[in-house]
Amino acid sequence: MRMMAGMLTATIVLAACGGEPTPAAPSAEVAPPAAEAPAMGTLTAEQQAQGWKTLFNGTDLSGWKGYKKDAPGAGWVVENGELTLTAGGAGDIMTVEQFGPFELSLEWKISPKGNSGIIYLVNEDPTAENTYNTGPEMQVLDNDGHPDGKIPSHRAGALYDFTVPPDGAVKPVGEWNEAVVRFTGSEIEHWLNGKLVSESSYGDDAWKTKVAATKFKQWPLFGTFARGHIALQDHGDRVWYRNIRIRPL
Repeated sequence: MRMMAGMLTATIVLAACGGEPTPAAPSAEVAPPAAEAPAMGTLTAEQQAQGWKTLFNGTDLSGWKGYKKDAPGAGWVVENGELTLTAGGAGDIMTVEQFGPFELSLEWKISPKGNSGIIYLVNEDPTAENTYNTGPEMQVLDNDGHPDGKIPSHRAGALYDFTVPPDGAVKPVGEWNEAVVRFTGSEIEHWLNGKLVSESSYGDDAWKTKVAATKFKQWPLFGTFARGHIALQDHGDRVWYRNIRIRPL
């Protein structure tokens, strides 16, 4: 009875003072779940609308072959949705299809002291023994660990042996880099992690003068084609590629 009387007294006093019980704090609003990222090797609806096409499905090597061979070398495999070179001697791997002009987008990751490259406009001419005899290359490199890192025009992102990329664009070895190659038919651009790292005209007199100043001058067909295969280089080192896609320009 004393407890009931006390509660009644407290209620009367509270009412007399004009007070009201303090309402409980509202519960935190629950954020909607984040949109699920597209699976490796697939495209969003927006990317499809923009004309992108997947070159690597993240599951197998469909659409890929070896240079002047019907199938990729045994060292190229798919692991965890990534296209990786597990052992040297496999030879370069390249698309069955040819492209040009185009915008190529992909991600790459290199092993410590590793070297590889993205070679494009590749043609299987009988006189060309290697992919790089015909196609320009975007360098893939551990700048700090590989000897080529000491040569400015051989550093990651460079139009190999032609241009010097700015410092600070490439991520530390072992991390993924987002790369874009844009070939308009008359110009080449290389982008690395959102930064323009290389640009050049293509096919004009200025281009021919540049070629004559590089080691590629020994191959008459180098940099002369308007379309070709996309190749990934076997330089003997472990390298990973994923989210490889292309769209026409």
